[in-house]
Amino acid sequence: MNWKGKWCNQYGSIVTIVDDADQRISGTFKTALKDSGFYSQEIPIVGLHQGDCISFVGAGQTAAGNAAVWYTGQGAPGRREKLNWWRSISTSADTFERI
Repeated sequence: MNWKGKWCNQYGSIVTIVDDADQRISGTFKTALKDSGFYSQEIPIVGLHQGDCISFVGAGQTAAGNAAVWYTGQGAPGRREKLNWWRSISTSADTFERI
């Protein structure tokens, strides 16, 4: 799947993907949410993709301090609809310690 281009979510936030080579993602994220610490900023993003599955993260400075935002999803080029993604996305909240 070609991930390059501009993507808009249901809130009007924009992700611009400029490179998707070798299953890696790079680009920028600009939120449309006025209550976000990232409002009015365009932050760099990096991530990975496999087929129609994608995950990326961005980080920056906010009024409250350093912050990160991440998204994981399944692509549906040219349409906004809910997909049967529950089998392709999983999440964990783990604590890693340096060893």
